[in-house]
Amino acid sequence: MKILVTGGSGFLGINLIRYLLLKNYEVISLDVADFNYPETNRIKVVLGDIRNRETVAEALHGVKMVIHSAMALPLYEEKEIMTTGIDGTKILLEESEKLGIERFIHISSTAVYGIPDHHPLLETDKVDGVGPYGKAKVQAEVECLSFREKGMYIPILRPKSFIGPERLGVFALFYDWANTGHGFPMIGKGNNRYQFLDVEDLCEAVYLSMTLEKTIVNDTFNIGAKEFTTMREDYQSVLDFAGYGKKVKGLPEKPTIWTLRFLEALKLSPLYKWVYETASKDSFVSIEKAEKILGFTPKHSNKDALLRNYKWYLNNLESFQNQAGVSHRVPWKQGILSIAKWFF
Repeated sequence: MKILVTGGSGFLGINLIRYLLLKNYEVISLDVADFNYPETNRIKVVLGDIRNRETVAEALHGVKMVIHSAMALPLYEEKEIMTTGIDGTKILLEESEKLGIERFIHISSTAVYGIPDHHPLLETDKVDGVGPYGKAKVQAEVECLSFREKGMYIPILRPKSFIGPERLGVFALFYDWANTGHGFPMIGKGNNRYQFLDVEDLCEAVYLSMTLEKTIVNDTFNIGAKEFTTMREDYQSVLDFAGYGKKVKGLPEKPTIWTLRFLEALKLSPLYKWVYETASKDSFVSIEKAEKILGFTPKHSNKDALLRNYKWYLNNLESFQNQAGVSHRVPWKQGILSIAKWFF
């Protein structure tokens, strides 16, 4: 079966592609970024934008199923985020409908819940996206639901922040601090529970959405780790593995957030509102629906996922040491935070 993976050059994209190749699927990658992984000779690569209808039609040729993971990340300009998330998704759905695509698996986000007032979050809770990224994700789901009503089979997965091999971005900042013998600052005391997700477990959830009976999966599912403790405990596991005896250090919540707002406004810090406004809050979803209906059984706890990502970071450090950007594929520029780390 031929599968189209949008965003195939990204962190989730490459993990999905490797997973699908192991399952002997024929894979097409569609992304605006170059596909510069060793698997390039094992797949078909279409270099282009999901907002371009002709490019989308080309990529969908002969495809039976779509896994839609392409999205402009929160550090991009608002227009890029909104048009990629909404217009790009609509074009993909329209062209997929024309061709009678069997299933369209949409990778959404728990960012659709905004900043909630209770936990755990259920799929039936209201959606209220914060910022362009969250709003675009909400509207992309609306587009998916409209095509589901037309008869398309569209599983919608809402994953928590996922990590694992190839994940850099903000996590590269923390891993750099751990690897160079520094502790981690934590907004607040770090006693909040913040659920992550290993990308391998997300790939498993996607596979279940691909292979189970289509009427069963034609629904919306939260996807996250089963086991997680507090932010302080989970992040401390990385520092303990690094072996420098460093600790997580809590910072006063409100002054720290105001400082980060100021630094973001001056473009001196890579941390954006969604990161620092939610880092000190509880953030976890119920995965009972996915467990019951999909048979989803995550293998990795928060600690497992963080450590698996950190070990990959150490083993591949030389390959990205001099890179920087705004995607999850490369480390983010630390800005003034590179100076702040010497206080930890």
